[in-house]
Amino acid sequence: MKHKLSSVTLAILSATALNVASAQEAKQQSVDELEVIEVSGIRQSLTNALAQKRSAASLVEVIEAVDIGKLPDQNLAEVLENVTGVQITRQAGVGTGVQIRGTNANRTEINGVSTVGSGSGRTGISFEDVSASMISGVEVIKSPEAKTIEGSVGGTINLRTIRPLQLNETLAAFRVQAEDSSLSTDSATPRVSGSWGDNWQLDSGGEFGAVFSASYAEQDVTAFRPRADRDNSVAAGSDAASAQPFDFLPIQFLIQDYDNYESETVNFAGTLEWAPSENTKFFFDAVINDQDRRQESSRVQASGVSDLRNVAAPSEFETVDFGILDGQDLGSIQAALKGVIPVEDGGADPNLRFSSDTNSRQTDSQIFRIGGEWQGDSLFVSMEASSSRSDSSTPSFNTTLNFINPNVASNDSNENGTPFEYDLSGGALAFGIAQGEANAPTSAQLLDPANVVLRDVNQGRDTTENKEDALRADFNYYLDGTITSVDFGYRYNKSSSTSDQIRNNVGLRKMADSPSGDLFAELLVAGPDNFNKADGRALFIKDFLLVNPELAGSNPDYVLEVLNKAIAANNAITGSDRAPISSPTSQVSAFFDIEEATHALYAQANFEYGMFRGNVGVRYLQTEITSTGNSVTTDDDGNQVVSQVVSEADYNFVLPRLNVSADVSEDVLVRVGWSKDIRRPDYNDLSTSVSYSTSPNSAVAIGNPGLEPEEVTSFDISTEWYFAPSALVSVGYFHKKRKDLHVTKQVDPYEDPATGFRDVVGPACEAGGTFNPIADINVFGPEPGVGLCVPTQTTVNDSDTRTQQGVELAFQYDLSEFEGDLGWASGFGVMANYTYQESSGGEAIDNATSRANAVFALTTGIDDIDVSAKQPLLDLSENAYNFTLYYEKYGFSARARYTWREGYRSEDFGSTSSYPWGFPVVQEDRGQLNASVNYDVTEQFSVGIEAVNLTESDVSQSCVNEGALLCYQGLTDRRITLGASYRF
Repeated sequence: MKHKLSSVTLAILSATALNVASAQEAKQQSVDELEVIEVSGIRQSLTNALAQKRSAASLVEVIEAVDIGKLPDQNLAEVLENVTGVQITRQAGVGTGVQIRGTNANRTEINGVSTVGSGSGRTGISFEDVSASMISGVEVIKSPEAKTIEGSVGGTINLRTIRPLQLNETLAAFRVQAEDSSLSTDSATPRVSGSWGDNWQLDSGGEFGAVFSASYAEQDVTAFRPRADRDNSVAAGSDAASAQPFDFLPIQFLIQDYDNYESETVNFAGTLEWAPSENTKFFFDAVINDQDRRQESSRVQASGVSDLRNVAAPSEFETVDFGILDGQDLGSIQAALKGVIPVEDGGADPNLRFSSDTNSRQTDSQIFRIGGEWQGDSLFVSMEASSSRSDSSTPSFNTTLNFINPNVASNDSNENGTPFEYDLSGGALAFGIAQGEANAPTSAQLLDPANVVLRDVNQGRDTTENKEDALRADFNYYLDGTITSVDFGYRYNKSSSTSDQIRNNVGLRKMADSPSGDLFAELLVAGPDNFNKADGRALFIKDFLLVNPELAGSNPDYVLEVLNKAIAANNAITGSDRAPISSPTSQVSAFFDIEEATHALYAQANFEYGMFRGNVGVRYLQTEITSTGNSVTTDDDGNQVVSQVVSEADYNFVLPRLNVSADVSEDVLVRVGWSKDIRRPDYNDLSTSVSYSTSPNSAVAIGNPGLEPEEVTSFDISTEWYFAPSALVSVGYFHKKRKDLHVTKQVDPYEDPATGFRDVVGPACEAGGTFNPIADINVFGPEPGVGLCVPTQTTVNDSDTRTQQGVELAFQYDLSEFEGDLGWASGFGVMANYTYQESSGGEAIDNATSRANAVFALTTGIDDIDVSAKQPLLDLSENAYNFTLYYEKYGFSARARYTWREGYRSEDFGSTSSYPWGFPVVQEDRGQLNASVNYDVTEQFSVGIEAVNLTESDVSQSCVNEGALLCYQGLTDRRITLGASYRF
């Protein structure tokens, strides 16, 4: 088909074609159709990406595959980290989250079609679910046009697959790889991918093309996450045996968290295209993903430590400076650094617990698109229908065992004391058994099934179904003059999210009710003994038993059967009447089903006058929402009564958008963009349903069906200097004003200032919070048990406007033009980018916990202090950069990329779901080095090696403030991938 291009765009593409021998003739108007499929090599891919960026009508960043199935990185989040203004977050070292200009509130599309995620969010498909091998290119749209689908604050990510009618030869490629994790106890895992495509001239005179890509990948990643809580206090001069001449922070809790995730991912992408004539084309796309992500993790916990804070005096201390928070100097205090926590008199505390965590996710996603295009003399018409679906289940069978120390007396409770030693010096949060204590257990005793008892069994089989069906019609009418064309169109989409929590949580607290491990020994395995492998620590717990997490994840029914037999056998021994543990059932109070229907209209004028080109337009949308949930009440006879609750809402927005580009000289381009957009609330934030956790620290989320979409007004200005072939220097400024930002409002339960106890009677919590009937009382009550008042948390619209602004710098250059002078050295090239961003405004606040305020009363001398801070934008680093050095010559290519980002506030702090001290943690500054080497043995066959986190860079997280109190670590693995590829 023949699409009209502006003279500026044609000039840019013509110049690129002269510099790059393999560049194809530009046929399409939109950026996604300008892609060049026949890409081979780092330099070629960078050149093509720059051509697309330069010719785009708005601010768009582009990444092209180095070759078929070869984006710069294995993980799509890692790929996007190459883009200016983009940072990523990782889980167990694997890229999972993407922030564009400091926000996670973005959209992900595949071939321009909305994707849906596995949870309740709006961002779209999870990046770990999509294989980078089937993506030919990536676009990051930072400045939207009127025809850009609404819903993004930072930007829209569009993943592009191969288009068969753009192939100029048969495509057949195959790749095989093996990846090894430095911290995993298992062997290397395989990856296999392949692509095939071709097109044919039909006897009727038309063309038909087909392309298929498929991949199978296994991955085994491991991270160690030590944690130390020191959020309590011992006052100077108190009558505590541990008291010092100064106030100090004692040990409150210790944990040795071993995270292991094993994933199996199957991906398929296929496209059929039929062009019966030069002016008509029909297409069908299918993208299918099957993700099975299993967690086989463990936790070793030192619990009940807080009961010894007035007994066990540390042997060494460190000074902790809490710094200034929202203008208030919080002072400094001494904190426990090294010491021994003995068993208290009576033998009850501290306790040693072993947990296995199997929180897995099984997701099936499908994206289908069918449509057609027609090109007339002055009119271009495109129509399509699409469907995106994601069906997920999150099976889990989590268990906790209490270690019963045979060297210490026991009581009616199913726990007793084990002595601990800790050493938090040198930035390592380490603890282990205090071997110098007379009642310390031996290795053999720690591995004896008779010395563990069952404490907790938490089962889950939650399901989530998300889908979006859409119809759209787009028209482009060509004109002669300053207005070169007019775009207008309509889109209808119906989106829905259905969530059903299927759970059962059982806590055993009496010794008589708790079967010992020798009654279910066939389920027990020794836990991983390599927790020192990342940093060589000498102090850790090496010997312990777990309910086999692999077995619990793969055959939960069998594990439940064995545990119930053990309970029955234990009842016969102790005389207990403990009932068997039942299978998980649907929690009617947590169910929700939310549907949205949106009509969107847009009109956009594209213009070109002298050195100026761009577009101006408006997008209008109207959305209707229906939220269905359940209300559970109790009648006069004590029976549960379930009533369906339906809430309805609607809204409409007018979103004007403007983009102007000025070619101020032959190689300098200035862009200006201004736009309005919205961000819809996450589905669970709209739900009227309620779900409960077993943690006493977790807030119960209360939905808000009246939550309004966030409104964002964005301004961009940038200058791009294309000073040489494949070269760029750019500088840009962006400003965003965010109105009705989605923030959390938390109401905490009352805690007795002397004991820290909460209301454990219920069902009403008159002084704040809500009663959670399944939460572990833990340290918040005088006796073990379940059920107490916990915080509530609701998402609301911020009453004040939040502002974000920043500066982006980028540089790209290679030495290819000096080949005659430099020879082999002309193969070098560099890419670098830097982003500065800041945020201000907003009224929502986070409040310090009661224990934290007690500490701050000591550090500031203000007895009635109530510390609060404005809620930060999570995952926003003020400064971030990455630098890539690459070499490509004589069939040899190598690339090394170093990425660094400054500290930022984070909710990803491992084994707890509540803010420590009442505030998100600060993930400290961190850099990471990735590298790859590839050699073309022949024109068709190549081999390569890739390394992620080459130096095993770790993560440090501080509580309250940056550099204040170290409370979490993340020790991540180095992953090495060997591979070979063949192109037929």
